[in-house]
Amino acid sequence: MCSQQWDISVNWEAARNRDVGRHSDGRKMMNGSSITKLDRDVSHEELVARAQAMIPKLRELQEQTEADRRVSDNIFQEMLDADLFRVLLPRRFGGLEYGLDTFVDVVFEVARGCGATGWVYSITSKYHIFLGMFPGEAQDDVWGEDPRAVTAASFTPTGTVTPVDGGWRLSGKWMFSSGIDNCSWNIVGVNIATDDGSEPTKKGYALARTTEFGIEDNWHVIGLSGTGSKNAYCEDLFIPAHRFLSLEDTMSGCPPGINVNEGDIFKLPLFAAISISLCAPIMGMAQGAYDEFMEATRGRITRGAALSKPAPMAQIPTIQLRVGEAAASIDAARLLVDRDCKEIMATLAAGSKLTEFQRARNKGDLGFAAQLSLRAVDRLFEASGGGGLFRHARVQRFWRDAHAGAMHISMNWDAVGALYGRISLGLPPGPAQF
Repeated sequence: MCSQQWDISVNWEAARNRDVGRHSDGRKMMNGSSITKLDRDVSHEELVARAQAMIPKLRELQEQTEADRRVSDNIFQEMLDADLFRVLLPRRFGGLEYGLDTFVDVVFEVARGCGATGWVYSITSKYHIFLGMFPGEAQDDVWGEDPRAVTAASFTPTGTVTPVDGGWRLSGKWMFSSGIDNCSWNIVGVNIATDDGSEPTKKGYALARTTEFGIEDNWHVIGLSGTGSKNAYCEDLFIPAHRFLSLEDTMSGCPPGINVNEGDIFKLPLFAAISISLCAPIMGMAQGAYDEFMEATRGRITRGAALSKPAPMAQIPTIQLRVGEAAASIDAARLLVDRDCKEIMATLAAGSKLTEFQRARNKGDLGFAAQLSLRAVDRLFEASGGGGLFRHARVQRFWRDAHAGAMHISMNWDAVGALYGRISLGLPPGPAQF
């Protein structure tokens, strides 16, 4: 059986009620836009504080981000300046190589300010682990040129690579490249063409500059509009051999990248933890909805219906119940994910591999944490009344963004919950990637 030790170092209730513009000792924090030069080693706590410092601005820009259908260059630059993208970056390029639990805590705060920005930060930051699995020469192409470079990706193998002298020829079209407007490189899933023209059976990933792709501006959606998750395409693009990584290598625990990156996070099978980058922002969106609802409700007086008188919203028992349920749901989701992240890092640090049960359980836990977050957002949105329907209302935006995030195939509860159940019952996992 897996360890049941719970090592929870963050007071979630204190974090929920904290003035996000101040340190715990009352000092006013630097605004994200004023952070230009930071220490090489930045603590977990300081990274979380810097993410929290951005929350007011992220909330203020939510509606504009949604209208633009992408994260602005200015906000992306502020996250870079605040060192948030160093959390999982390899140390040899100036990164911090923190664990997954630190990553989740930082993502949570960014998404608490803006769901779309949190989603883009989470996805693209997590790809630092992905790129860190590629051969060292590919990493040098990206981070050797610019240590602050960030990568977008599209995993579904809807393209093809054909072997040629010195590398591959890449053609295809890929959907859902979140944050591609902000990223200088892009990783795409591919099938490897066979010599005889038969159906490809082997898959992998190709890395190329974003400028080498065409971008289809097709991202017109009702949730996570600000993520800019557009289509990318190319035809007969040459890819050097070192910018290719096989699917088998990503799941082996021993990819080419560990020859230059010794950190434990680069030994983690890619699909064993990729869902963390999806669940973390959804939890943050639920917290953002909670923040907005509490701010609006504490001093709100009902207008009164035809047969009732105005009354303080906070005194209505059903409102109290919804607030309590939402808070407990968010806490439960965070505790569950934190437990699994810490256990993953402890397993890797011990030189061990995750068992099949651990991987399936973690996949199921992440899906369930997303469901808990949705329940919290739903309960709050339902209690927001007619005022919550306006486009400028942030609760409805968190509600739409959270539901959009949970529609990702890796968050689909029917799929990941059933996977957990099959493994628990001693049945084969089926085709699931985990």
